[in-house]
Amino acid sequence: MMVWTARKSKICFDFWNLFAMILSLAAVAAMSSGGSSSLNSSSPLLDPFDSSTSWSLGEDPSNSSSEPVARTLTPDLQPATTAVVVQEVSPWDVALCVTGTLISCENALVIAVLFYTPTLRAPMFILIGSLAVADLLAGLGLILNFVFTYLVDSSVEFVTLLSVALLISAFSASVLNILAITVDRYLSLYNALTYHTERTVTYTYVMVIFIWVLCLTLGLLPALGWNCLRDDSACSICRPVTKINAVALAVTFLLVFALMMQLYLQICKIAFRHAQQIAVQHQFVAISTTKGVSTLSAILCAFGACWLPFAMYSIVADSTYPVIYTYATVLPATCCSVINPIIYAFRNPDIQKSLWMACCGCVPSNLSLRPRTSSDV
Repeated sequence: MMVWTARKSKICFDFWNLFAMILSLAAVAAMSSGGSSSLNSSSPLLDPFDSSTSWSLGEDPSNSSSEPVARTLTPDLQPATTAVVVQEVSPWDVALCVTGTLISCENALVIAVLFYTPTLRAPMFILIGSLAVADLLAGLGLILNFVFTYLVDSSVEFVTLLSVALLISAFSASVLNILAITVDRYLSLYNALTYHTERTVTYTYVMVIFIWVLCLTLGLLPALGWNCLRDDSACSICRPVTKINAVALAVTFLLVFALMMQLYLQICKIAFRHAQQIAVQHQFVAISTTKGVSTLSAILCAFGACWLPFAMYSIVADSTYPVIYTYATVLPATCCSVINPIIYAFRNPDIQKSLWMACCGCVPSNLSLRPRTSSDV
């Protein structure tokens, strides 16, 4: 009985060993017949038809002649990457953006001083404030142009038209305000006795409003259809301004500059004639007149040196010319807005007094506090 039990136990043990061996063979067969297909079908990263999967052993996965157990798949996975085109930043655009930042800071300071000083409400200070607003918008336009070029999709027509409208309006207003200040100085000398009664604040505001309406109209011309967005061959050196519009603006500037030259010569004649007629006890008036003439000389020289190269180049050049020439003439033109606050505002003792009071709470003893005239500004 004990022998039979032991034999029975051995038979059961052998049966279970045989059953386990059969299961093992079945598992090996299943893996060899469907293992690689299950890998390829269950994992999309190992798709044999995927072009991003390469077989580094040089073995074709569809080759059925190779042994299943000897096949090793080592795909070199190369995930698809999106090519991002980074536009190279031009040093000229950086220089224009820095210039625009400097222009904005200078003229914002001038506007703040004029706004918070109630005594600076004479017609000459209204014109200086209008000039500062124009230059401030010009500086902001240069900054926005940099942002639109490198941070915003510049292919959108609205962005391009907005940028060019702001720049044309601001720089046109800057030039015309300089002309208005020159006319104001000429009238203050030519009609010295009746100037303060005829030159009212209302009259000055009307002239400033006329200047801004005219300049805004010029800036909106490209948005109203006078642009070269559909025809690049008609573009000027500054897209999307057409060649015809650019020439018209340049010729208008040359006429303004010629008028300023004529007024400047007339102011010099009047100033020197006054200087000869003034007695010794009124020498401070002669000094004041001479200082006004020297200021006008600096203004005219700076104005011509900054704007004449760009105006002349706009007449002779078009969009086929190298862009570096455009940058080389535009940058000096923008520097005129950097010089304007120094010549017109920061040299004026009344504005200097307000700056000293705002910054230090005191006024230097060497600062002249006598009444000012338009010829002194």
